[in-house]
Amino acid sequence: MARVVVDVMLKPEILDPQGQAVANALPRLGVTDVTSVRIGRRIELEFSGDADLDRVREIADKLLANPVIEDFTIHAGERVEA
Repeated sequence: MARVVVDVMLKPEILDPQGQAVANALPRLGVTDVTSVRIGRRIELEFSGDADLDRVREIADKLLANPVIEDFTIHAGERVEA
């Protein structure tokens, strides 16, 4: 089996209220050197055979990410033993 990871993040120009909430909470924990926080999603896809990265790109573009407000990156992972 092959594993592919798709990371989905809001585009830089889109406000990230979750990230802002975390950034605002960090000083209460004594963390003062973090200047920005962005929160995204990690999706792992496992294939029974070799992964077709073009098909993964299509899945990510049509189902996993909203291309209007989100970007995604695809990372081909190692083979997974069943």
